[in-house]
Amino acid sequence: MIAVIQRVIHASVTVDSRHIATIGQGILVLLGIAKEDTDSDVQFIVEKIPQLRIFADTQGHMNLSLLDTHGELLLVSQFTLLANTAKGRRPSFECAATPEEARRYYQKVLEQFQARGIAVQSGRFGASMIVSLENDGPVTLILNSRAKEKGGRG
Repeated sequence: MIAVIQRVIHASVTVDSRHIATIGQGILVLLGIAKEDTDSDVQFIVEKIPQLRIFADTQGHMNLSLLDTHGELLLVSQFTLLANTAKGRRPSFECAATPEEARRYYQKVLEQFQARGIAVQSGRFGASMIVSLENDGPVTLILNSRAKEKGGRG
């Protein structure tokens, strides 16, 4: 799984001209699910994101997590994070999970965030969405659940 994590002042999702999700201060997570992803990738994402210390403390240092600030989380499915752009001009998505499999893992991630007591909203899986946000900082991180295995970036 690949997650683009953005610290936001607020964010929202609109589908068919209707607001379906809105959060205040917190984190917008764009989530891409790969073919090889398993429950262990879900666990990694759900444990790591709320504990990332990306919010400022009273001295202005990034020492507080989403849990510390009682912020909100907006989860949006984005299969294009799995794009392979190495050849040609048209991205290939052969690394992305099938829609059925991706929906299942997306739902697991959403449910596990909720089970942890996080105030979470979500986009609509598979829909064409307009995502609006006011990035705070800006702070944007990329988390790759596969990087944990290689000791690499993530």
